Amino acid sequence: MSLPSGDVPVVGPTLQDVLAQPGAQQAVSPTLDTVSGLSERISEAPPATLLQLRQLRLQELVRQHPRELEFDGTGQPVRRAVLVTVDPDQQSLQLAAQAGFTIIADDGGAELGLQIVTLSVPRNLSARQGLKRLRSVAPRLQADFDHIYEPAGGQLFPIVGTLAASQGPRGGPRIGMVDGGVASHPSMAGASIEQNGFAGQPQPTGHGTAVASLIVGNDGAFRGAAQGASLFVADVYGGSRAAGSASSIVRALIWLASKQPQVINISLVGPNNRLLQRAVQALRTRGIEVVAAVGNDGPAAPPQYPASYPDVISVTGVDARGRALPEAGKASHLDFAAPGADMAAALPGQGYANVRGTSFAAPLATARLAITGSAQRLATEARPGKGRVGRGIVCGTCRVDPRAVRAK
Repeated sequence: MSLPSGDVPVVGPTLQDVLAQPGAQQAVSPTLDTVSGLSERISEAPPATLLQLRQLRLQELVRQHPRELEFDGTGQPVRRAVLVTVDPDQQSLQLAAQAGFTIIADDGGAELGLQIVTLSVPRNLSARQGLKRLRSVAPRLQADFDHIYEPAGGQLFPIVGTLAASQGPRGGPRIGMVDGGVASHPSMAGASIEQNGFAGQPQPTGHGTAVASLIVGNDGAFRGAAQGASLFVADVYGGSRAAGSASSIVRALIWLASKQPQVINISLVGPNNRLLQRAVQALRTRGIEVVAAVGNDGPAAPPQYPASYPDVISVTGVDARGRALPEAGKASHLDFAAPGADMAAALPGQGYANVRGTSFAAPLATARLAITGSAQRLATEARPGKGRVGRGIVCGTCRVDPRAVRAK
């Protein structure tokens, strides 16, 4: 797969210059446990270079998982030889079966009023070829690829550690979270955390742990933005970067809806997907807000989802000076900014890390949204920033200085 230069002129470091910098390998081949995000030097690369880094990263993901993943024709990773449909009619499913498609999962979600049917494509067909055939033989089906979604910041590799244990629901806000699993940590020892897995058993991860700590953490100088909230964690990775598919995210959202949260945080990014869009719409009709990060592949990258859906509150990140992160993505709309750099978050087990990325801005906005009760009230708290910050910076005082907790 060639690397197009893009429509944005390269001014400054070239791709080769960036790849030679410390931390570049992490940008191309991240693990699932890295929480520091791009180095500041790499994040300031030109938009075209950030876009090329994104393309390299997705290529590497598929290269490392050839049995599980393939491309959809636009450079987006998808589950190999798998398609998903939402609310299919029986006649269309029969037509699909006659054409060689096989049902491998049929999930009903009463909480969202959706039926999700997962199909395997006929032998010797790619997912791309299969979708073309399926739309030909059963045009009424709402079918799509089972796209893969990535954490919108540092990644998350499974670690040796224990999951954070639940302390029972509380009377405060109820917040949902779609991410990797959350590890035990002193800052969350007394928190109410319930976890469930949608790609196997939940596995503790660095990314999930960091995001959760920013919501419910409480340990000395470290303070989450919604202490006392009940947090419901849906792990859609099960420790594998090849997971995080649209179908697993939607099943996670169905479970979270049953917990009746005020808001759900999704610090993940990927392409537009019919199944995910329907699920987001269903959540909103039930009064559940969705907050999502815009991603960290720069303004030249395509708009990322679910942040770009009109029903979702999209969040970017700012540094300690209130400046929009240069590597932040450009969603189809932008609602708020929150601290996303020069800040600390929990590391699995113990200690803290200096984190960077829109992944870590989104949970701060999520926490404030849950506490204030509406986007309109949250907007009254927004303060001006520098650069593209939507309606302004929220939770600006929620940042924990890394020096205060001796973050690594």
